[in-house]
Amino acid sequence: MSKRLGRGLDALIPSLSVNEDDKVVEIALADLRPNPYQPRKTFDEDSIRELAESIKQHGVIQPIIVRTVLKGYEIIAGERRFRASQYCGNATVPAVVRNFSDQQVMEIALIENLQREDLNAIEVAIAYQALMEKFELTQEELSMKVGKSRSHIANFLRLLTLPAEIKENVSRGTLSMGHARALVGVKNAAQQKELAQKVIALEWSVRDLEEMIQKLEQTEPEKTKGKVKKRDPYLESLEESLRDRFKTTVKIKQQKDKGKIELSYYNKQDLERLLELLQQMA
Repeated sequence: MSKRLGRGLDALIPSLSVNEDDKVVEIALADLRPNPYQPRKTFDEDSIRELAESIKQHGVIQPIIVRTVLKGYEIIAGERRFRASQYCGNATVPAVVRNFSDQQVMEIALIENLQREDLNAIEVAIAYQALMEKFELTQEELSMKVGKSRSHIANFLRLLTLPAEIKENVSRGTLSMGHARALVGVKNAAQQKELAQKVIALEWSVRDLEEMIQKLEQTEPEKTKGKVKKRDPYLESLEESLRDRFKTTVKIKQQKDKGKIELSYYNKQDLERLLELLQQMA
């Protein structure tokens, strides 16, 4: 187990900085591969193009940091410079070769991005979970490594319990970290999805969402005692379809061959939205 990283990137700076004594070599881009522990999954194309233009004019000013692997080299720091060099059509890139363990490589990739705020909330959560699982760390141990509180770690890890479509919205930025944290407190997955859809459709603030969740908790009926009667799968499927269509809670209540469909709305704006949808269907 490598030594603790204390306050994060600050403890790694000596390993990532290049000084006059370092031997800089030109390495073929074809011999390089990205860091497999890189938590950032998306790179801004405009930013890469801008860096490529700079490289065309001035070259790669700061060498990338790599380590030797079985087939060539692995990038430890400088993937943007590597991608921009590819964009330029360069054959090689200046690099400094260093020795790092798998854990050090994983920690560097995570902490470097965290310090620079390059990751979205879901990427951060996935990276935290990966570190904990691979190196059998507790939340407390991880908090010491990345220089964050244990509650900070716990809040991010809870995001991974959200439905996939909500996590995707958080990754895209259509839902904020604040929205996601509020939704984690909702126990029902279908209700989580419904509320997330409303946040996007009605542009709710985090406060709006929190108030709506509070109202729902106050009006939620008590669970009936004893066995719950199994519902008709066909009706449940219809409710799901209507929820997706109207972006709200839908209840189909049936008694023998008759019944009713209930659509819920939460404010005047929401009611007007539903009425408009119904008129379009008429």
